[in-house]
Amino acid sequence: MSGETDTTPDQKRLLARFWQSAAGFWRGPQAWLAWLLIALLIATVLLQLLVQYWLNFWNRDFFNAIERKDAAELWIQALRFAPLAAASLVLAVVSVWGRMTMQRRWREWLSDHLYDYWLGNGHSRRLRFMAGDHQTPEYRIAEDARVATDLPIDLALGLLSSFLVALTFISVLWSVGGNLAIDVSGRTLVIPGYLVIAVVAYSMLHTAAMMLIGHRLTHVIEGSKRAEAELRAIGAHLRERGEGTALPDGRKDGRHVIGAALQEVIARWLEICWQLMRMTLVSHTNVLLTPVVGLLLCTPKYIAGTMTLGEVVQAAAAFALVQGAFNWIADSYVRLAEWASSANRVASLLLALDQIDGPEHLTNDGLKAGIEGNGSTARTNAAVRS
Repeated sequence: MSGETDTTPDQKRLLARFWQSAAGFWRGPQAWLAWLLIALLIATVLLQLLVQYWLNFWNRDFFNAIERKDAAELWIQALRFAPLAAASLVLAVVSVWGRMTMQRRWREWLSDHLYDYWLGNGHSRRLRFMAGDHQTPEYRIAEDARVATDLPIDLALGLLSSFLVALTFISVLWSVGGNLAIDVSGRTLVIPGYLVIAVVAYSMLHTAAMMLIGHRLTHVIEGSKRAEAELRAIGAHLRERGEGTALPDGRKDGRHVIGAALQEVIARWLEICWQLMRMTLVSHTNVLLTPVVGLLLCTPKYIAGTMTLGEVVQAAAAFALVQGAFNWIADSYVRLAEWASSANRVASLLLALDQIDGPEHLTNDGLKAGIEGNGSTARTNAAVRS
């Protein structure tokens, strides 16, 4: 199990191999259901955006009524809120159902494909003699295939929603915020669409900080998964063949070896912890500052009387929505890294299985030598036991 990373293909090749197999879900006789679910999810995203847009204007009208102390208008706005809230709730439930149904069916399809490939034509037996990163294939199919099919659905829907939210609410910021006039050395400097410029600059700063801090996260998560897989593999050998003779290199002290593997898992986990702590520092600071920044940017125009209280709240809410949309990459960085790590592990298993039937596969003599070498190792272990 050592030297696993020495034969690991590059990231581009791994992701290409993963999608080569995973994309089969969208083809074939059952693909119509997958495309129907996609249509449902896209429609849900569009309707949720429409409800968000109406709620943004509801905020304006509601707080304008508060500013005027208009009790009658407040009741009218309260009645308007009820159907908007109900629609938002129904769409959220439908979105969860559609998303999880898509994830479940995609995982089922990919897992069946991987099990057929792994267990068919004697691949599971011959895989032991192939070079590459393919240890614990059963875990990769059970766990990594789940992550590799769950996260793309969430991430794709989040990206689509963020793109549409940014397009929609940038127009709100532009129309509500308007221009900002600043006196500089006796001259008036006019900044057109200043809220849009501010949210773009603020989002770029946050995304750059998140990517700078988290650029190693994929590598760190892959190392953790690799250590976890090795710990499971050593434990399985110890359980199946008996304490002290379970390890492929014939070492007797199984407790020492599994203890060392556990320490590696803990060390990798600590590395992830430190990485996430640094990223949380940036992300939580952004959560605290975004609504405040939006309000502060609107304050000068409110004090000058060119913006109502309702427009301040509307613009601040739109600022937070656009900033969140622009920060999709930063907010999804951890999940993107986790998906890439799992997709890479599934792809490395597929590449190893490809080699078995490919031109670069071992010859029959080489396979025979590998089997004989494995028998020699077993005899060595037996000698150690005696």
